[in-house]
Amino acid sequence: MASEKEAALAAVPNDNPTIFDKIIKKEIPSTVVFEDEKVLAFRDINPQAPTHIVIIPKVKDGLTGLSKAEERHVEILGYLLYVAKLVAKQEGLDGYRIVINDGPSGCQSVYHIHVHLLGGRQMNWPPG
Repeated sequence: MASEKEAALAAVPNDNPTIFDKIIKKEIPSTVVFEDEKVLAFRDINPQAPTHIVIIPKVKDGLTGLSKAEERHVEILGYLLYVAKLVAKQEGLDGYRIVINDGPSGCQSVYHIHVHLLGGRQMNWPPG
């Protein structure tokens, strides 16, 4: 399997359906930890920490990455962070890290904005 860096460099930024769209439609199984009408949160299949959850909006609305954000996305961007806080509490995390990868240099490999919630271990600085 290619490394995350290789996958990010090979990914083509576009607004086409992604693996996350298939997860939202339940075409691909996932371990869901939170779901409502706006977002879906599920365990990452390649965890980088004991707790690694991906939080995605159910409607992409052109928001393939943070660099594509427009004023109309302010509400969902804030809601993604709020849900991260709710899930962190649900998971019993006493501290955690939030990551949003953007673009090839930011190691983004899926062009559907998503928040990584990482916890369950001591984080280090600098992060990457």
